[in-house]
Amino acid sequence: MSPRYAIYYAPAADTALWRKASAWLGRDAYTGQELARPALPALDDVDLDVLTADPRGYGFHATLKAPFELADGVNEAELLDFAAGFATERAPFEAVIAPAALGRFLAFREQEPTAGIDALHGDCVRAFDPFRAPLGEHDLARRRKAPLTAEQDARLVAWGYPFVFEDFRFHMTLTGAIRDEGQRDQVLAALREHFAGETGPHRFDGVAVFKQADRTAPFDILQRFAFEAVLASA
Repeated sequence: MSPRYAIYYAPAADTALWRKASAWLGRDAYTGQELARPALPALDDVDLDVLTADPRGYGFHATLKAPFELADGVNEAELLDFAAGFATERAPFEAVIAPAALGRFLAFREQEPTAGIDALHGDCVRAFDPFRAPLGEHDLARRRKAPLTAEQDARLVAWGYPFVFEDFRFHMTLTGAIRDEGQRDQVLAALREHFAGETGPHRFDGVAVFKQADRTAPFDILQRFAFEAVLASA
């Protein structure tokens, strides 16, 4: 089975947000190592392994270009070279983020619309698409299990993922689905307290290429590329 790649936003490995969020998930996608979880007395009655099982396999991230297999005629080295060039032409920007609900999930979300995030997402969807193999019937069927509009289905075929452009919602997932509203509120309150120091303006300063060796493996970071352009002054 072919490996899959993804273009994600991930904080640098030496940042407090990365360290704390990875510990919360129980795994560091830079190193592949399992991590000891933080002691959160308010969640003593919650099974954190179950709560974080889904996001743990992907690593702490925000999706910019959803997972894809490589198109015929391109290879991993070319993908990394392209990502490096892409990053050199972008400037860092800031956005205010905080733990919040996204339906039944909890995630870091932007607290007000940010043009920088939307532009980064749109540019990644378009720029990296030549590296993406078309989705096979299995992946199309899997995505279509969720109710999609005609526009979303067209984007699924065209771009490999239905929730892009107008339907993009920036999020850095912290939990799986929490069906019980009371427990969801409990966990969110604990996360807001735990990540109080990481809540607020966050500097977005790079993109990362993640790799999944096969469909049963976790995603790990192949390489992170820092933005190198200087933001023009007004």
